[in-house]
Amino acid sequence: MILELTREKPFARGGNRLCFIHPEDPGCCVKVRRPDFTLEDRRRKKGFPKNLRPLSAFDDNLEEHGVMKSLERYYGDTVFRHISRCYGFVETDLGKGLMSELIRNGDGRIAATLKKYLWDYGLGPEIEQKIKELTDFWIHERVPSRDLLLHNIVVQQDDKGAILRLVVIDGLGSAGLLPLRFFPGFLQDRKIAGKVGNMQERIQQLLSQRGEGAFPGCHGRLLHDGLPGPVPKTQSLSDEKS
Repeated sequence: MILELTREKPFARGGNRLCFIHPEDPGCCVKVRRPDFTLEDRRRKKGFPKNLRPLSAFDDNLEEHGVMKSLERYYGDTVFRHISRCYGFVETDLGKGLMSELIRNGDGRIAATLKKYLWDYGLGPEIEQKIKELTDFWIHERVPSRDLLLHNIVVQQDDKGAILRLVVIDGLGSAGLLPLRFFPGFLQDRKIAGKVGNMQERIQQLLSQRGEGAFPGCHGRLLHDGLPGPVPKTQSLSDEKS
């Protein structure tokens, strides 16, 4: 079966991929490559020697699937306390899509990113505690990741608005060629501490920009809330790139 996504509106847009709600499963997200930015385009943007790598090396879906399977094998179910689950691939009319857990709030809305939550509400005691829970978990479990970007973390709330947990939805896996777990423990701790420290700096930078005008950047805002009903008109891909 081929999922039809062409007539659907994505609820989120990243640098390389579009995110859709699975037409038959509201708890599942389908990530597909952006049609206006091919693997060839990505490779051309890289300098030597990275531009010599095969096209498959630039496929975010293939990379994410491999990373998620590796994390599941190594950590088991524990890791999904703060990471969204991956369900494998599906064929769509926009190309092969990667299915993953769609984090929703108790009222059914798609969970907002940490970037959007902090922009709207600031750093109150509740969100500060949940950030600490996430970073403590990251350090204790030595979870490998790229930079912990605020638009790659979502804030899941119950139907009353209380925060349940923070969930990392992208940017996982070791940044280098060698998996993090192969390093000595003290080096793993140093690398994880660096990621957490950089995340805290991003939080403070974002908070310092509040009240200065428009939401910073094009990533971190939902294009719609995922509830049934009319979907707001969204920016075109060409508009976003300008």
